[in-house]
Amino acid sequence: MNKQYDAVIFDLDGTLIDSMWVWEKIDETFLSELGLTVPKDMDKILEGKSFTETAIYFKERFKLEMSIEAIKERWNEMAWEFYTKKVPLKAGAKDFLVWLKEKNIKMGIATSNSIELVEAVLEALNIRDYFSQIRTSCEVGRGKPFPDIYLKVAEDLKVEPHKCLIFEDIPNGLRAGKAAGMTAWGMFDNQTKEMQSEMKEIADHFVMDYYEVMKSFEA
Repeated sequence: MNKQYDAVIFDLDGTLIDSMWVWEKIDETFLSELGLTVPKDMDKILEGKSFTETAIYFKERFKLEMSIEAIKERWNEMAWEFYTKKVPLKAGAKDFLVWLKEKNIKMGIATSNSIELVEAVLEALNIRDYFSQIRTSCEVGRGKPFPDIYLKVAEDLKVEPHKCLIFEDIPNGLRAGKAAGMTAWGMFDNQTKEMQSEMKEIADHFVMDYYEVMKSFEA
């Protein structure tokens, strides 16, 4: 693998950690507190948007009086206990991180989540030290499917895009990686399984877990 790729860049939610179910709960709770319900089309509309872009969407669509920063702060508060106590790694993820480190492959994270929750969950799962670079879409202005965040992490890692392998659990994430000129692998997640056929059309490869990833490279 270290002959093919110099870096592996991970999306976080649904890809490295099993956390997408948290946001389904938070969306329901957040909107119910305001006497609102979750629109059926919202997941697809929000796919790949940054934390800030998502807050802007909520404010505009639901005509909220809260500021963008207040919305994000509330989401961080609601998610904090989940991310520090209840969100697990995806199957085989820790073994894969150890495997990559042994092969001297650089690792980074390119996520749409807030930096506060990213740092909290990485520390809680004791994997923070594996990643030399972490970026959120809020830092680059445009979320996925735009390639900005992946290009920024590659720049931070000092690795050419074509030498990067990325993992994603949503179609727009895969589109972002491909648009950046990287090899893009799809990762199964139960919360986005209805998007699986679309992901397979975009991805260079699709896997169910990180054990399958390691077997693919060791074959």
